Amino acid sequence: MPAYVIAEVDIHDPETYARYRARTPELVARHGGRFLVRGGAAELLEGEVPPRRVVVIAFDDMEAARRFYHSPEYREIAALRQEAARTRMILVEGVAEES
Repeated sequence: MPAYVIAEVDIHDPETYARYRARTPELVARHGGRFLVRGGAAELLEGEVPPRRVVVIAFDDMEAARRFYHSPEYREIAALRQEAARTRMILVEGVAEES
């Protein structure tokens, strides 16, 4: 079943975050993932705190997403993101129904 890494990111150091962002696409692809959402306009429909930046990455399954997140290569660049931004990140399993 497909799995999705969903992140809300509040960037406070754009230069360091740009270094992180430049290195993630190749690594995501190498682990079989693909970006569905990577930034762009976000509008709060419900809740209290509007998201600053939203990222959604699709993987074939939960295990593939975990391998990406826990890989030594990602852990190295994740340190850049953690230095440059506050992030709320979740891993969720699910499938979109086709109409």
